[in-house]
Amino acid sequence: MQQQAIQIIGARENNLKGISVEVPKHKVTVFTGVSGSGKSSLVFDTIAAESQRQLNETFTAFVRNRLPKYGQPDVDDIANLSAAVIIDQKRIGGNARSTVGTITDIYALLRLLYSRVGKPWIGYSNAFSFNDPSGMCPDCEGLGHRVQVDLDKLLDRSKSLNEGAIRHPAFNVGGWFWKLYANSGLFDNDKKLRDYTESEWQAFLYGAQGSIALEWQGGKVNSKYEGLMDKFNRLYLRKEPDEMSAKNRVALQQVVTRGPCDTCKGQRLSQRALGCRINGRNIAELASLEIADLMEAVKKVDTSSVSTLTASLIERLQHLIELGLGYLSLNRETSTLSGGESQRIKMVRHLNSSLVDMVYIFDEPTIGLHPSDVQRLSRLLMELAEKGNTVLVVEHDRDIIEVAEHVIDIGPGAGRHGGEIVYQGDVRGLTEADTPTGRFLRRIIPIKERFRGPRGHLEVTGARIHNLKDISVRIPLGVLTAVTGPAGSGKSTLIHDVLLRQHPSAVVIDQSAVTTNRRSNPATYTGIMDEIRRLFARENQVSPSLFSFNSEGACPTCQGHGIIYTDLAFMDPMITTCEVCAGMRFTDDVLRLTLRGQNIHDVLSMSAAEAAEFFTEPKVAKTLRSINQVGLGYLQLGQPLNTLSGGECQRIKLATELGKKGSVYVMDEPTTGLHMSDVDSLVHLVDGLVEKGDSVIVIEHNLDVVKHADWVVDLGPGGGSEGGRVIFEGTPADLAEAEHSVTGRFLAASLAGAGSEADHRARR
Repeated sequence: MQQQAIQIIGARENNLKGISVEVPKHKVTVFTGVSGSGKSSLVFDTIAAESQRQLNETFTAFVRNRLPKYGQPDVDDIANLSAAVIIDQKRIGGNARSTVGTITDIYALLRLLYSRVGKPWIGYSNAFSFNDPSGMCPDCEGLGHRVQVDLDKLLDRSKSLNEGAIRHPAFNVGGWFWKLYANSGLFDNDKKLRDYTESEWQAFLYGAQGSIALEWQGGKVNSKYEGLMDKFNRLYLRKEPDEMSAKNRVALQQVVTRGPCDTCKGQRLSQRALGCRINGRNIAELASLEIADLMEAVKKVDTSSVSTLTASLIERLQHLIELGLGYLSLNRETSTLSGGESQRIKMVRHLNSSLVDMVYIFDEPTIGLHPSDVQRLSRLLMELAEKGNTVLVVEHDRDIIEVAEHVIDIGPGAGRHGGEIVYQGDVRGLTEADTPTGRFLRRIIPIKERFRGPRGHLEVTGARIHNLKDISVRIPLGVLTAVTGPAGSGKSTLIHDVLLRQHPSAVVIDQSAVTTNRRSNPATYTGIMDEIRRLFARENQVSPSLFSFNSEGACPTCQGHGIIYTDLAFMDPMITTCEVCAGMRFTDDVLRLTLRGQNIHDVLSMSAAEAAEFFTEPKVAKTLRSINQVGLGYLQLGQPLNTLSGGECQRIKLATELGKKGSVYVMDEPTTGLHMSDVDSLVHLVDGLVEKGDSVIVIEHNLDVVKHADWVVDLGPGGGSEGGRVIFEGTPADLAEAEHSVTGRFLAASLAGAGSEADHRARR
């Protein structure tokens, strides 16, 4: 007998208060609630984690050691659980060899197509792979570009070795690498490099026979002599950027030049592969086309022997278009994709799957999507459910909530004030419920009545980078400006690649991670931890370092982590709470020291909202107010920053930047991860910045923010080659009347209380 619901009993993960709930199968269920209410704790940390854990247990210990590790969630029981597919916001990342084509497997199909009908025939599909020796360009090894040392940047020829002629920190005078040349006996260490003979230059740059005796730990070791260019290539140029430290990456950028490979002209492939064509185009030319244009090119391949192959290609390309990614190309490197683009790319794999009775879990899939693209996304979610799957979506977007077949609203508040089921049922019932989500679903926000005037302008003229089509724009100062338009229309290019290069003093607040160090937390990142340590030290007449879990006061057993990580070789690692400090991170002696009755662990366990009531000291109180103003009052002061989402990272950056005078703030989709009620707080915060004399530019899709702007710059009309034009400049009131603007039409629909553009047209 088929079970009709996933049953969760007694879920206590994070802030969940022992909740029990049934999630209907084969339907689209949307989980709503304010930021920090416990949605992710229920969906990801409980349902998804248990599904993945049980699935992994079906494999052998050898295989499990190579799979992601999932702990058992704090829940009494979960019944009727299916295998889960998690499609989150984590950026795909990857190195220069990872592209949209390779990550979606579409390029593999394209390679297969060329190996079947490309002329002249040159071999099997690997012959068209830039990641395979048989297909890659031999000069750039399939990267499409060459990174070369610029000797004029690396070397100061007016100096000698003793004077520091090598301009790289790893080769500083007195260092290990410097000694390889200074102690080689091949050079006069006081001789200027410009005076080197030809043979000395050859030996210095490209090597010579022999070894060098170097002092090491009180003795001497012999090291093989290696020319500077060979050593530099081996240590730096042959490594991927993510294999180097941030310091080395910065140092490397200062002494190298990067440009297209002279042999393949940036196309990555061998000359044999580039000479093979279908309808006059080689595979690199097709991979450089926008997805929409590529699909038209594939449709023109009418050879019957590959009809099944072309049909599969067209289907996958169509899915990318339906997901609002038609402006991408297959050769776009995955490391350049945003979190929202990454999530939608991951979806493509699953839309073609024949598997049924799966659980598909989405984390705010509307991030980065224009309202026009949200409609297409909602249809795809419904299609997944109609195939016999269960679709769970954590989402704040009104349009996605309204297409849900079932809604579970968690709250009522955030952090300790959340973790309860406040509503479950259909959407109609939610709109009538007395919850934060229900109240805001009932509300239709109007365009504000008064628009602030500019006190100057930032001007961009003749912008032609990427898809921008020679556009000129005036961004007003002293007001709130919203930059809108479909995904890929050129918004980020205009602001980040053009405006900010011309005006680099602007404060940029984006969604990139603030840190990956689990020792870093909101208290350390915002700088209030130093003041908190000083307050504790002054109160107890001891050293401030005692109150750092990175220093004297740290528990010696767990080194201040609060947990013990035990590697069990071929079995899953065991993570246990430190028995000595009970997870509190500090020694008993430190935990006995208090400030107004609270020890350092108690303080770090406080949410920002609770801490704002506890601390009256001006420096700490001001920062805590900022954290609460940006909607992060639920975060604990000691919560590791590597657990924050992209939207939370952006808002904690904003909290640290508040209060600067006369600044220009640039915010990239600041409403990401925000509940509708929190958007109000954000808008109020931005208003405060503008009233103080600051200028705020937001790249945003959220229409409630657009309604509150003083000025709107709308790009489009589409994405990629269909974008890059200024469609509209003016107030939100005028934008709502601009029917030639896609954004304008959806803005007008939202003012009418319609859920879609079609509904708005029907009303008119």
